[in-house]
Parts: sequence; structure tokens; C-alpha cells
Amino acid sequence: MAKRTISYRDAGVDIDGNTRWVKRIQSAMGTTHGPRVINRPGAFAGLFQLNGRGRRYRDPVLVGCADGVGSKTLLGVQQNRLYGLGIDLVAMNVNDLITCGAEPLFFLDYLAVHSIRLDRLGVLIEGMADGCRQAGCALLGGETAEMPDLYERDHVDLGGFAVGVVEKGAAIGPDDVRTGDVLVGLPSSGVHANGYSLIRKLLKTRRLRPNARIADTDQTAMETLLEPTRIYVGPVMAALRGSRTAGAIRSMAHITGGGLPENVGRALHRKCDAVIDTGSWSPPAIFSAIESAGVDGNEMFRVFNMGIGFVLIVAPTGVDSVLRSLRRNGQKPVVIGHVQPGRGRVQLR
Repeated sequence: MAKRTISYRDAGVDIDGNTRWVKRIQSAMGTTHGPRVINRPGAFAGLFQLNGRGRRYRDPVLVGCADGVGSKTLLGVQQNRLYGLGIDLVAMNVNDLITCGAEPLFFLDYLAVHSIRLDRLGVLIEGMADGCRQAGCALLGGETAEMPDLYERDHVDLGGFAVGVVEKGAAIGPDDVRTGDVLVGLPSSGVHANGYSLIRKLLKTRRLRPNARIADTDQTAMETLLEPTRIYVGPVMAALRGSRTAGAIRSMAHITGGGLPENVGRALHRKCDAVIDTGSWSPPAIFSAIESAGVDGNEMFRVFNMGIGFVLIVAPTGVDSVLRSLRRNGQKPVVIGHVQPGRGRVQLR
């Protein structure tokens, strides 16, 4: 008797379903493409034109980064809130990218799943496309790996990769920071995408209740925790390029894991300290709820952004112009501290 044949579908991978998935992706990607994307149907790689179409770089430096969403993914999947996770994935990368002054060009994603479900993953991709539109970059391509033997049903693992460009002479960073510079903070939309292993522990032990109403909002704790990460590309790039603010921004920090102490520290000259006045802004109420669940105040600042998602270190003569530019572009910037002589440390006061 002849042996029964076996297909890829029998092993858990649906080729026909994958074809439908690719069409869904291409539709979302197209909403992010401008004239610098060179469309070649069926190509094995994405093509992006660096110069031309209103852009002309003299001495360009390409900038790349990779990041994920961490265990916030688990909460998003459990609550079927995948659109926001797509925005998170883009935000975590492009917010890193702009800290050196780079303009985001394009974004690529990697999704690893048990099985492809168009109704869920389609929403995730549409969230990524939204994030790319907010950042002014193209969703150029990606990979979806269907691995039923490696991932549990409904589980999703996310990775993102962003590429940008900056003129070599316009790149900024810690070496430019000077004593007397001013720290300008941009408010976060909430917790963003760091500290969720601790948050999930609080939820699991019922110290933090998912349906509890958060003060001064109309949201539950879970709804607040799943608020997407704010994308700072537009207002920051406008401040960098503005005729009145050119050269005023010395260095920048995206406030992720490690909070203000670690991330601002990465943006400092080794002979400078940053002094941050923690009373200069009011953290969103979700942080009070987390602290009340049993997290020490010092630990809060080591783990979470505490309401400041991005920091610009600005020359004193340019502070007013930078603040005006940021406000014109929808931000509510706050002066949160200053730079003094030191050894690359951050002091919270």
C-alpha cells in the first residue's frame, strides 16, 4: 500500500493562508510609501532612494537600530489590542533613531507566530503602518515566521528595525554637551513599552487590578497600560531643522528601560552631570497606581519613564526657541533640569 502523502499544512503551515496574508501586508505597506520607495512587485528586497525627490545629502551617514516591545506584547495579545502594539514597535525604534539627529527613512518588521490569523495580525500590521505614517517613514518590508512547534497558539513575538540618515556634520551626541545646558522633557503617553515584566507581576498577584479606574482619566488600569508609545519624530525633527533652533540641541535621550537615570546618563558628556528636578512635572496617575501596588519610589524611577518619554539637552541660548518650536508641533515641553560639572551621572532631586 502506498504511503499517505503529507503536506506543509499537515505540519501546521498554511501556504494558501500565507498568500492571503502577504496581500494584506502589501495593502498596509502601500499607505506608507512615498516617491522615494521604488516599487518592484515580487522583489526579494525593498528599494529606497536616498537622494532625489526634494532630498539631496552631501555627506550622508546611515543610522540603524533594532528593538521590540517586550512583555507588553503578552498583555496586548491577551486583551486583543494588537493595533497599539504595532505603533509601539515602530515607536521604540524611530524614537531611538532620532536621538543622534537622524531622519527615519524606512522600517522593517519580524513577526514570529504559532499560526497566521488574518483577523488579528492584519490589525497589528495596520498599527505598524500607522506608526510609520506618524514617523514619516516607509514600511518597506518584513518577515512573518509561522512556527507552530516553537510558539504557543495566539502567541506573537515582535522585532523591528529602522534605518535613517543624518549628514555627518549634523549628527549630535554626548560629546556636544556642556555645563549650563538645559534639560527639556517631552511628556510620555503613559508607561510606553518598558517595565512590563514588573507590571505583569503586579497584575498576576492582584496588587494592581486591571479594571480599577485610574484617577483623572476615564480609563481602566489595563486600558492605560496598553496606550501606545508616543512617537516624537515630527516635533523633534522640526526643532532640529528650524532656522531659529539650528545647533541649539546638543544631545537627546529616549527614555526606555532604566528610566531617566540610565538613559539621560547615556546622553551626557563624561565630564558632566545632569540634575533633574523631579517636582517640575506631574507624572500620569498610572504611575501612582503602580507605586501604590508596592513598588518603591526609587525603583519607579529606575524602571519607568515616570511621565517623561524623551529628553533634549539644549544650549541655554536656544531654550526659548526650542520650547516654542516643540509647542507649535503639538508637544507640551517641560524644563526638567540642567547640566553641571561632574562624571556622567544623573542626580534626581
